[in-house]
Amino acid sequence: MSEADPATLASMVVWGAFALAFVFGAVASRTNFCTLGAVSDVLNMGDWSRMRMWLLAIAVAILGTAGLQLIGQIDVAKSIYTTPNFTWLSYIGGGFLFGVGMTLGSGCGSKTLVRIGGGNLKSVVVFIMLAVSAYMTLKGLFGVFRVAVIDPVSVSLPTTQDVPSLLALGFGGERKSMLVAVAAVLGSGLIAFALISREFRTLDNLLGGIVVGLVVVAGWYLSGHLGHLAEDPNTLEEKFFATNSGRMESMTFVSPLAYTLELLMLWSDKSRVMTFGIATVFGMVAGSLAYALATRSFRLESFRDSEDLINHLIGGVLMGFGGVLGLGCTIGQGVSGVSTLALGSFLALFSIIAGATVTMKIEYWRMLRER
Repeated sequence: MSEADPATLASMVVWGAFALAFVFGAVASRTNFCTLGAVSDVLNMGDWSRMRMWLLAIAVAILGTAGLQLIGQIDVAKSIYTTPNFTWLSYIGGGFLFGVGMTLGSGCGSKTLVRIGGGNLKSVVVFIMLAVSAYMTLKGLFGVFRVAVIDPVSVSLPTTQDVPSLLALGFGGERKSMLVAVAAVLGSGLIAFALISREFRTLDNLLGGIVVGLVVVAGWYLSGHLGHLAEDPNTLEEKFFATNSGRMESMTFVSPLAYTLELLMLWSDKSRVMTFGIATVFGMVAGSLAYALATRSFRLESFRDSEDLINHLIGGVLMGFGGVLGLGCTIGQGVSGVSTLALGSFLALFSIIAGATVTMKIEYWRMLRER
C-alpha cells in the first residue's frame, strides 16, 4: 500500500471502520452482546451464556491478532496498549472507575451506542457526559490531574509490555515462539470454556462472539496494515492514516466518543477530520438503528425518575474519566487490548469487572434495605 495516495488511504480507513462498526452494531443488537449484562447474569442468575460470548470474542481476537503478527501484517508494538511504560495505577484505578460507571450508566461505551440506535434517550445523555468527561481527561481540567498525579505512577519495562515479549526477555527465547504458545494456550482455552456449555452453543451466542472478535482483528488489519505507510512522502516518517492516536487502532469506545463530539462542535474547522475512531462511533449507531428498524424493535425510552437520571449522569462521567485513565473500555481494553496480549490490558479488564461487581453488590444491598 506504500504507493497509494494518502487521501485514498485515509478514506479507505474511515469507510472501512464505519463498515466494521456497522456490522458490530447490528450483531450486538441481535445477540444482546453486552459486557455489563454478562457480569450481571453471572452474579444475579448464575447464567454464563453472555460471559462465554464475550470470552469467545476475546479468544477469536487473540488468535486472529496473533496470526496477523506471525505473517507480518501488523506489529502490535505500534499500538497504544503495548508501550514499555506500565502505568499500573491508571489501569487499576481507571478500569475500576469505568466498571462503576458502566453499571450506573446501564452499559459500557459500545452498549451506549447500540442503545442509542435502538431509541434509548438515556444513552444519549450518557454519550454526552462520557464524551465531555473523556475530553476533559484527555485535554482539559481532568487531564491536568491525570498528568500530574496518576500518569507518573508507572514502571518502565525493558521491553514492550505484551506477555510474549516479557516471557522472551525472562526466559531468553524468541518472541515469535512465545507468541504462538501464549496465543494458542489462551485462545484455545477460552474457546473450550465457551463451547463446553451445550446451552451456549446457539446461533446468536456463536454469532456474537465470533463476529465481535473478527471485527477487532479486521480493525487491526485495516489501520495497522492497509492504512499504514512505512514512510509518508510528506514527512518521510512512518504514518498510520486517519487515527487520532497516530498509531494503529482497533475497536474502542471512550476517546472516540470525545473526538466525535469535538468534530460535531467544530465541524467548520478544516483541521478536524473524520478518523477511524469517529467512524466507528457513527457505524455502531447506524448498525444498531438499521437492525432496530428492520425488526421493528425501535422504541423511545427515557428516565423513570430523577435518581435514574443522576445515576446515568454520574455513570457517564466515570466512564469518560476512567476509560481515558485505563486506556479503554470493555471493548477497547477487554477485547482489542487483550488481543495484543498486553499486560496492562489484562489488569484493566480485571479492574473493570471488579468495579462493576462491587457496584452491583452495593446496588443490590440498597435495594434490599429499601424493601
